[in-house]
Amino acid sequence: MNNILPIFRFLQTKTEAGQKTALITLIDVTGASTRNPGAHMAVAEDGSSTGSFSGGCIETAVVAEALAVIEAGHPREVRFGAGSRYLDIRLPCGGSIDLLFTPIVDGEVISDIHDRVTRREPLTIILNSDSRDIRCEAQHSQKISVEREGAQIWVHHIPTAKIIVLGHGPSVESLVRLSASYGIDAAILSPDPMVIEALEGLTVSADLLKTPQATALLDPDPWTACIFYFHDHDWEGALMKQALFSSAFYIGAMGSRKTHEIRQVNLRTLGVADEALGRMTAPIGLIPSTRDPATLALSTLAEVVESYHRHFGGRP
Repeated sequence: MNNILPIFRFLQTKTEAGQKTALITLIDVTGASTRNPGAHMAVAEDGSSTGSFSGGCIETAVVAEALAVIEAGHPREVRFGAGSRYLDIRLPCGGSIDLLFTPIVDGEVISDIHDRVTRREPLTIILNSDSRDIRCEAQHSQKISVEREGAQIWVHHIPTAKIIVLGHGPSVESLVRLSASYGIDAAILSPDPMVIEALEGLTVSADLLKTPQATALLDPDPWTACIFYFHDHDWEGALMKQALFSSAFYIGAMGSRKTHEIRQVNLRTLGVADEALGRMTAPIGLIPSTRDPATLALSTLAEVVESYHRHFGGRP
């Protein structure tokens, strides 16, 4: 996933500290690449940086180039890999990437981008290879992509994946902790106060469900996955119906195939049509017949990430 929040948090922090910075944007790829167009790095004048474009092949050279751009105060395009002026740097994949280095002179636009990303708003960053101008506007695309016309470059971004976990038991905690370590935001809705208490130390939202009815707390956007980890299936019906009628990109539930057949019958009695039922993945996960909480969490997270990339993250 292309999570740009750390990039713009870094730029905002360094700019507020009075440091000069540069935004580096991957604008084109020839051949294979570890990152898709639209990926970013950020570098500050003290030499610190965040983000990457490879497995470590070019980052040192990118930082050096960025420091030169910060000092010169003018953007530049640089190719790395095949056809690059850096003859001693080769990408293992054999291709090349084109990077745009943009010195940051407007802290307000960086704060604006940071705030939009925090609010999970799709956005377009507008760059120019001939000037230091950076602008940001709302966009309604469901894809990550880069467009170019002359010196003008449009970099489209969508929110990173988020997971809403509904359920009880140790699998909820395992999935939330694994998601946090991977960098995916999570929210928890559980009728079990012990689950809520166990997750208090994490920077996640956790709310206690008092009834198995639909709730305003379940309001996924199109980049959110809804995960159902209920052992007591009496809690599922109304909440699953709500999720199936939402814009969530993925809805999954644990349980055997037999359990899911019974679940589908119950959902039909609640007015859920077969087309909506077809949106649900069950049994959940890429690893069949997982039972222990850690493996179930890993299996679930892998499937969610794969689904997100299939929906939104393909290279244009």
